[in-house]
Amino acid sequence: MIADRSKSIPRVCYEIFVRSFCDSNGDGIGDLKGIISKLDYLADLGIEAIWLTPIHPSPSYHKYDVVDYFAIEPEYGTIYDFRRLLYEAHKRKIEIYLDLIVNHTSTLHPWFTEARKSPDNQFRQYYWWMTPPQIDALGISRRETSDDSQVVYPWHENAEDQQKYYGLFYKGMPDLNYHSPALRTELEKIIDFWLVEIGVDGFRLDAARHIYPDWEKQHSLEFWDFFAGLIKKSNPDAFTVGEVWAETEEVAPYFKHLDATFHFDLSFALQRILVQEQDEELIEKLLASYAVFAQYNPLFIDAIMLTNHDQERIGSVVVNHPDKMKLAASILLTLPGQPYIYYGEEIGMLGSKPDPHIREPFLWTECPEDEPGTTGWINAKFSTFETVVPLSRQATDPKSIYNHYRTLIHLRKAEPALCQIIDPNLSAVDLSDKQLLAFLRPHFTRPVLVIHNLSGTTKSIRVPNILRDMHEVIFTNDPNIAGAFTGGLLAPYASIILAAGTAAFKTELTEQ
Repeated sequence: MIADRSKSIPRVCYEIFVRSFCDSNGDGIGDLKGIISKLDYLADLGIEAIWLTPIHPSPSYHKYDVVDYFAIEPEYGTIYDFRRLLYEAHKRKIEIYLDLIVNHTSTLHPWFTEARKSPDNQFRQYYWWMTPPQIDALGISRRETSDDSQVVYPWHENAEDQQKYYGLFYKGMPDLNYHSPALRTELEKIIDFWLVEIGVDGFRLDAARHIYPDWEKQHSLEFWDFFAGLIKKSNPDAFTVGEVWAETEEVAPYFKHLDATFHFDLSFALQRILVQEQDEELIEKLLASYAVFAQYNPLFIDAIMLTNHDQERIGSVVVNHPDKMKLAASILLTLPGQPYIYYGEEIGMLGSKPDPHIREPFLWTECPEDEPGTTGWINAKFSTFETVVPLSRQATDPKSIYNHYRTLIHLRKAEPALCQIIDPNLSAVDLSDKQLLAFLRPHFTRPVLVIHNLSGTTKSIRVPNILRDMHEVIFTNDPNIAGAFTGGLLAPYASIILAAGTAAFKTELTEQ
């Protein structure tokens, strides 16, 4: 059983696609020094943990095909830059999670360059190799596409070799084979290096459900039990959050071995709700998922998000509708769980597939020549100065998307009912209108009532009699609401959060 981490769990996290975030040296590529320069920004926003996409040497722009697990991609900096990033982040009480890719490597990794030389090579066992007759006998020459891989034919040829190697995501990413004891020993060295020698706070674990191929998927949970043992041995306080891109029933068992997993079902439900402007019994479905998760670990941590670096950005999902982007933030940041904000969501960045264009440069200022930092590794197609207001302008606008995020993040951290993560506190509230999403966040200090208007029309709100003592407004972005709220009108796409008693944060945290 995973230890109780309820006193040390970061309450708001932030995903950084390193190449696109901040460029410190003018080469157009985001880097570690650039992130260091923006730590004060992130701390002020209210961020308590940063998930960095891969920072290891790699031939690709995204770095998910690792060549060396013990080094830093030279485009991003040095190991000394990373040590300084850790030091500066920790000074600001921000944790750092590394993206650890244990499913596959690059074909340029020394393990694979050796493995492909000969069936007798000692590194051959690190990967999956079969002859075409063996593949056909198992019926695994092709696969059905999934949300996380569009590859249909995952077996790839090795020149002048009778065997093929297995690569689920791409021929340049051969899958690792953890039947190999030697490979498991190497993994232990990698974990110990980053947790003990370097001192990172945890790992985001890529492709967690694909550690073993589909025909041996029964071994995957055993692997994560082994992995959890390595974490406990190196640093029992290290945090693990897994990418298990699947439905609730398949995700749940991973909570036996990981602190958290990302809630993809919730992500897509939120997107549908925002587009359709109608609730789909979200709270009831969440409560059902919590019950399933708790069967495997009552201390589960639900890692929640709107989108990430593999999905169409939420701004594009709602067709660059500023009020809907605010509503998306309002829902995410009032639900239970550990929220992850994808860099740029807080300024309304846009992005649609292909992947590079959901990872475009963060827009720091409309005059990059006056304030360096904006990356230029790709010509942005979606997040341009014509479509997205840069941070420098949003920071001074109290009604901006950025200030909406900042306000809600600080409210979430200030209100115990909103920031509870372990044993999610949530109850449905029926307002008899599918275009209203309402729920209670119970807490022994003071519960809060949350109401979101999902529609483009003004709604009449009737607070249930049993909750009538919850009339103090601790947040709303409806400018027409002032003073106590016992019922009345709520503006299109607006939200209101109510509590009983004096609201200490009302003046500071209510948008005007």
